[in-house]
Amino acid sequence: MENVKQFIQDTLTSELSPVLLEVTDESYMHNVPEGAQSHFKVTVVSEHFTGSRLIARHRQVNGLLSEALEGPVHALALHTFTPQEWEKRGGQATASPACLGGSRLDNR
Repeated sequence: MENVKQFIQDTLTSELSPVLLEVTDESYMHNVPEGAQSHFKVTVVSEHFTGSRLIARHRQVNGLLSEALEGPVHALALHTFTPQEWEKRGGQATASPACLGGSRLDNR
């Protein structure tokens, strides 16, 4: 998979018809080789989520992106909303936390 971000965007656009879709490659924030395309933050606002619980939404997105999750993607931060939920939040997703250095356990 050459362009993971494009794969995520294309797949979610075609399957969920989102009102809003933001896909951010956050790999640069982590201890990975340059160009790894391994850590993504996805914010998707879609009517398809109406009536679905959060876990069902995440399962749906994970299923749609299974090809990427089996390959290059190591971490996928999902923020899934209905348009009404998004409006209540004022159009803001949660910021990603700073990387703690991969497998280092310095903070014990």
